[in-house]
Amino acid sequence: MKRVALITGGTRGIGRGIAEALAREDFDLALCGMRPAAAVQEVLDDLRGLGAEVWYAPCDVADSAARADLVAGVRAHFGRLHLLVNNAGVAPRQRNDLLDATEESFEWVVKTNLQGPYFLTQTVAHWMIEQQQAVADWRGAIVNVSSISATVASINRGEYCISKAGLYMATQLWATRLGEHEIPVYEVRPGVTATDMTAGVKEKYDRLIADGLCVQARWGTPQDVGRAVAMLARGDLPYSTGQVIMVDGGLTLPRL
Repeated sequence: MKRVALITGGTRGIGRGIAEALAREDFDLALCGMRPAAAVQEVLDDLRGLGAEVWYAPCDVADSAARADLVAGVRAHFGRLHLLVNNAGVAPRQRNDLLDATEESFEWVVKTNLQGPYFLTQTVAHWMIEQQQAVADWRGAIVNVSSISATVASINRGEYCISKAGLYMATQLWATRLGEHEIPVYEVRPGVTATDMTAGVKEKYDRLIADGLCVQARWGTPQDVGRAVAMLARGDLPYSTGQVIMVDGGLTLPRL
C-alpha cells in the first residue's frame, strides 16, 4: 500500500513542486488550497498522470473547523497518513513599512502562516501516533516549509518575517515533542523562489541576483524545494530531526 502525503497549498507554486516530487516518489496525495476543486482540476489531472491517487479539498488552514474537516476527509478517503507538509502561506496584501503596518494584516498573516500549521500539526500528530502504535512498519514525518525571512529582515513585510521565525520554533518544539515517537520534524527554508507570490517583485530580484545576491546566480524553483522535501520523505535524514534544510542558492551564506 502506497504512503500518503498531505500537502497544504499543494496545487500551485512551491506546493505543486512538492506534490510533483512526491508523486514521483510513489506517494498518493491529499492536497488542499483556497480554490474550488473545479479551478484546480488540470493540476490534479497532471499529478494523477504521474501515478498518484490525488484527493483535494478546499481549506483555509487559518480556520480551525476547516482544518478538522480536512484531516477527517483525508482519514475517510485514504485511512492513513505518513507525511504532513505544512506549505500553505500568504504574504501581506500590502507591503507596508513597519511604521505603517496594521494589526489586521499581522493577524491574518500570522494566523495563516503560523497558527494554522501549528495546530494542524497537533491534529495530525495525534493520528500519526495512533498509526504508529497500530501498524508495526508505519513511519512518518512532518515538514514545515518556511522561508529565509525567518532570519532575514524585510522591514516592509514584518508580519511575514515574524510568522516564518515562529514556524522555525514550531519545528523545534514539535521535533522535541515527537522524538519519543520517532516522528521526525523538519523545516525546509526556501530563498528567492519563482512563484506567483514573487511575481510582483520579479524585476527587483532579477536585479539583486544579477548583482550577486545569491552564490548560485539564479532564482530558486518549486522543483528545487520539491527535491528537498522528497529527500526527507524518503527518510534520507532519519537522525536529523529538528534541522533546517536551506534551499536558497547560498543567499544566506556569510560573505565578505
